Amino acid sequence: MALVYFQRVFKQQIMGKFIIEGGLQLNGEITPQGAKNEALQIISATLLSAEKITINKVPNIRDVNKLILLLKDMGVKVEQLGDESYSFQADQVNLDYMKTEQFKEQASSLRGSVMIMGPLLARFGQAYLPQPGGDKIGRRRLDTHFIGLMKLGADFRYDANNHSYSITTNGLKGAYMLLDEASVTGTANILMAAVLAEGTTEIFNAACEPYLIQLSRMLNRMGAKIEGVGSNLLKITGVGSLKGTEHTMLADMIEVGSFIGMAAMTKSEILIKDVDYKELGMIPQIFGRMGIKMELRGDSIFVPAQESYEIESFIDGSIMTIADAPWPGFTPDLISIALVVATQAKGSVLIHQKMFESRLFFVDKLIDMGAQIILCDPHRATVIGHDRKMPLRGIQMTSPDIRAGVALLIAALSANGQSTIHNIEQIDRGYQNIDKRLIALGANIQRFD
Repeated sequence: MALVYFQRVFKQQIMGKFIIEGGLQLNGEITPQGAKNEALQIISATLLSAEKITINKVPNIRDVNKLILLLKDMGVKVEQLGDESYSFQADQVNLDYMKTEQFKEQASSLRGSVMIMGPLLARFGQAYLPQPGGDKIGRRRLDTHFIGLMKLGADFRYDANNHSYSITTNGLKGAYMLLDEASVTGTANILMAAVLAEGTTEIFNAACEPYLIQLSRMLNRMGAKIEGVGSNLLKITGVGSLKGTEHTMLADMIEVGSFIGMAAMTKSEILIKDVDYKELGMIPQIFGRMGIKMELRGDSIFVPAQESYEIESFIDGSIMTIADAPWPGFTPDLISIALVVATQAKGSVLIHQKMFESRLFFVDKLIDMGAQIILCDPHRATVIGHDRKMPLRGIQMTSPDIRAGVALLIAALSANGQSTIHNIEQIDRGYQNIDKRLIALGANIQRFD
């Protein structure tokens, strides 16, 4: 198992490209991976206990594998129990590792590394972190994380020369706080610190995504006392220590939305299995407004082959607007998918990406493919769907980030001719063996390292 684990991490360091022959209809069943964003929080939370914690449905993707390797190098005992199951035991964490160049290199390449701060601070009284990496989709400030931890009694320092953060405490104490934004990772970090703080903490304007619900439920099973789970007001009564537990990830809602959009774009009949439907929020509703037909079968979504799908307009006849918003609004991670799906729809839509100012810049590739898109500003794009009368054409392109990369992959699958997507390690950061799974549905994708 150890050899398999290291191969799993190493293979995903290799850069490469996809060559896609488009225009093929797909058919079959596909099962979403475990949720990427949940996994980064849950794996970080294993630092809160000295006891063994087992996690199931761990996605085999670059970002998650990097975090697992980071914890292992810090001294956490990591054992791979199966293809998607791991155990973690943080009973001998080496805090000095955070001062090494290797740690700096590892942590700076992974934005999810920011979520080890709360657990390390709560349990060991200190944490160090270089400026984390991640997608280049605009400003992604960390103020919410640090302000919340300081309200719990932490001392924060920023080293501008080394672009690194250090945070220490002689003992965290509960406090009331109103978050300046409903940050998902910020809420997770503060929550993980608060469960071991002395006294009671109240977090208002907390993010309430299913990832946070899952994290809270896991922490409560470990002995934490968290009230208000699923709401934007969390009340945490600190405890002295946490025990081990077992946890299973939800299906990745971003994969579910991506597969719905892919089925519509490629006129394919696809059954998306085991989607945890009750946790999908507005995702089925938004794609339904774009004219995509879906049928719920148990806990699976069946998308029939459609020659045409028509975007709705508002009741007064005005153009449909699809915008992202904090949960339970439409997740920003699917804005890129909604945009590319609209290019082949009947009708027009205004896509409004409110949260990140660089996420729509990939539309120039879609325009080169023949899409009719007006980029109004960094946050808004108007898509004029032409009901497949002007099919997209294959081109050479580069994936700028995880979600845009998959949007371009979906576009390439529907396009006439051959497309090449470079920088596919961005796609591998968030989508597990995506080429192999789509090939099983009938796609023609070649991977070149």
